[in-house]
Amino acid sequence: MTIYIPQYRAEHHSVSYFLMALMILASLLLLNACSGDENENVGTEPEVLDTADWTETTHGNSVDPDYDEVFAENVVKRIDIVITSTNWQAMLDDMTAQYGTFGATGPGGPNSSVDDNPIWVPCSFFYKDIQWYKVGVRFKGNSSLQSAWSSGIHKLSLKLDFDEFEDTYPAIENQRFYGFKQLNLNNGFEDSPLMREKAAAEILREAGVPVAHAAFYRVYVDFGEGPVYFGLYTMVEEVDDSVIDDQFEGDDGNLYKPTGSGASFADGTFSENDFDKKSNEDDADWSDIRALFTALHSEDRTKNPEHWRDSLESIFDVQGFLKWLAVNTVMQNWDSYGKMTQNYYLYNNPSTGQITWIPWDHNEALKEGKMGGALSIALSEVSGEWPLIRYLIDDETYQAVYASHVRSTIDEVFEPSRMTTKYQSWHNLIQPYVTGDEGELTGYTFLQTASDFESDLGFLLDHVSQRNIAAEEYLSSMQ
Repeated sequence: MTIYIPQYRAEHHSVSYFLMALMILASLLLLNACSGDENENVGTEPEVLDTADWTETTHGNSVDPDYDEVFAENVVKRIDIVITSTNWQAMLDDMTAQYGTFGATGPGGPNSSVDDNPIWVPCSFFYKDIQWYKVGVRFKGNSSLQSAWSSGIHKLSLKLDFDEFEDTYPAIENQRFYGFKQLNLNNGFEDSPLMREKAAAEILREAGVPVAHAAFYRVYVDFGEGPVYFGLYTMVEEVDDSVIDDQFEGDDGNLYKPTGSGASFADGTFSENDFDKKSNEDDADWSDIRALFTALHSEDRTKNPEHWRDSLESIFDVQGFLKWLAVNTVMQNWDSYGKMTQNYYLYNNPSTGQITWIPWDHNEALKEGKMGGALSIALSEVSGEWPLIRYLIDDETYQAVYASHVRSTIDEVFEPSRMTTKYQSWHNLIQPYVTGDEGELTGYTFLQTASDFESDLGFLLDHVSQRNIAAEEYLSSMQ
């Protein structure tokens, strides 16, 4: 940018020099401002928004989340995400900085740990020819994100936040998608039948376990070259958004997303850093989690079991945990507590005063899995490093409760004929958008061949029968 400075004759009054100095300063400030515009944060460009499609029902925050609309059954809905080429490139550059060159590492991804989430950028979001404005979008995931990126697969999981950029664009303050603030679009990593996330969530919810809803969506992304089909995704509800409001009477309790060694609940591992607060963040109080550690590891467990159970249940929803544990082990999910210190939330339910277990992330459920495979139904191999399992199953009273939930799981929610009907129905529903004429594209799918999609349906059908046999054998051994 060229700065024009007027030429002044020497006979001008000294005031003129003062005025000239002011003009130079103003020009320099203008130059700095222009330079700053070129380097401002992604998504902060000034813009007057025309929110013509806005209605309170579709965009406002005064309505309850519309589960029938967003998580509808027996339909695969379409959403379109439009990102400017500049913002798309910023997203790719950020991923390259964190994970390396796209497609350079191959299957499995790098063996590095990335602490920072990918960057947010604004997008235009379309559903049923209705637009949502400056919606925050970013890539999401751990191993699923790393593996897809390093393998050169564009089908990356996404997170949406409908008012992420409300400070920059006041016109979208408290923007919602039919009552939902945040939603996740999961890419089906390690899930050839593309229904594990949906199926596991439904099995858990029907068993009475609090869990996020899930639904199938076709996702198109336009990053400056027209809409590109990114594939069939599973939309998953956000726990710290609508799950608490929908499934609990009170929504002002502490919500935690545990990870790290403390999340095992092993004796002496408690650390506030391992229990990330998702609510009441300004209140630096982890006394409820400390109380759970204290009750769990009390010497009363062996000296006075009845008192130990009473103390534990005063702070922790043991019955709910045992129900989750039974369903989780019967259907199999290796990527959960007992193997991994992640993939669950804890909510201190104000209506009961108990900390409640909320499972998360089920794309690798319903199979034997990795890391030595999923836990056995008997749980005999679980060590004291996982005391929420080991201590409870070692207690005869709690073991009997666990066994009763194993029985109800195979009789009521994970019964072969019932699940066969569900699996076949979901398979038929999504097949056109996976391997059919409107199916996934090369470079935007994890499937090696179309036959993988078909054969893994057969695997799920066999799996439910095998797991029922295993559960019956366990229950027989308990008699």
